[in-house]
Amino acid sequence: MACTHNQRLYDPKQVNTSPEFRVLGPNDTPSSKDANIAAFYNEKREINLVEKPKPKPGPGQVLLHIRATGICGSDIHFWRHGRIGNMIVTDECGSGHESAGEVVELGEGVTEWKVGDRVAIEVGIPCFQPSCEQCRTGKYNGCPHVVFLSAPPYHGTLTRWHVHPAQWLHRIPDNMSYEEGALCEPLTVALSGLEASGLRLGEPALVCGAGPIGLAALLSARAAGAAPIVITDLFQNRLDTAKALVPNVRTVLVDPALSPEDQAMKIKEAVGLKVKVALECTGFEGSISTAAYCIKFGGTLMVIGVGKSPQTYPFMHLSLNEITLKFINRYVDQYPKAIRLISEGVIDIKPLITHRFKLEDAMAAFQVAADPKQGAIKVQIQDLD
Repeated sequence: MACTHNQRLYDPKQVNTSPEFRVLGPNDTPSSKDANIAAFYNEKREINLVEKPKPKPGPGQVLLHIRATGICGSDIHFWRHGRIGNMIVTDECGSGHESAGEVVELGEGVTEWKVGDRVAIEVGIPCFQPSCEQCRTGKYNGCPHVVFLSAPPYHGTLTRWHVHPAQWLHRIPDNMSYEEGALCEPLTVALSGLEASGLRLGEPALVCGAGPIGLAALLSARAAGAAPIVITDLFQNRLDTAKALVPNVRTVLVDPALSPEDQAMKIKEAVGLKVKVALECTGFEGSISTAAYCIKFGGTLMVIGVGKSPQTYPFMHLSLNEITLKFINRYVDQYPKAIRLISEGVIDIKPLITHRFKLEDAMAAFQVAADPKQGAIKVQIQDLD
């Protein structure tokens, strides 16, 4: 299969084999204050700060100064486990895909942006060729040639300087911060799941998992008019955060010793009825099965989280109750919605950030994000100076 333009543009070998590329040890310092440093994981299950070449924008591209990047659970998974599905870390690979930044240089032919513009970055770059059925029919998240930055082998956006196609940027209004711009990415995942679930005003809903995606799903479900809403998690501090965000949400602390059926009984008792829609944000088999037992006849089980493969679900319960089991793959055309919802004050996403680090301290940020005892919800790495 021939490489597409985007696959050539983001070929990691261009960075990894550059004489300017180097892994920074504990006692090393970047070559200059504006050096292009980044956080990389590798096949040895290491996370390192590296220095790499500062890119130059080509036709149709812009150079960005990345101002804020959130650490996603997938970043931790690639670091600690080396793979997600068929995406395998085989070399030094740049992390990060939840980013916002500032336009600092324009490539040839770029007229829709100017230096100083503030943008959220959509990092899934499809081929957008007429011959691609998924792109042609508006399902570009399923493009077989998509370059999703930070998914191996492609380097991510947790860096200082990054070149990006101009058409895959989204303007941040003046009343939004870079922090909020970076949080658009996890919000788009929740919005994609919510839209696919068909949740309607006044319908009872369950959210499984109170991590960043689960909390974004909670805020989205509340904004969509779901009532009542119940949310579950293994950690009480996350449920406390959910309660602070949406005071009338019911919370249930998951007991790993319980069967899915017994856990579902606790959830139904807390909410007072079966739910119409479950937004499952953990990807864990037991949680998905638990959600199935909470859903009324004809309801929808929307799996937003990612997990191991294969998995086992209560097939006959789903079948006899005509429960629709659905999945999503990232998002399509959700960034404009996310930006409007934040800018107009419909969703206040900023409280999800619990820890902030400078770019130079990215290694410490990853340690906090990976340790449940630290109580982190969303760790952001910022380069605002």
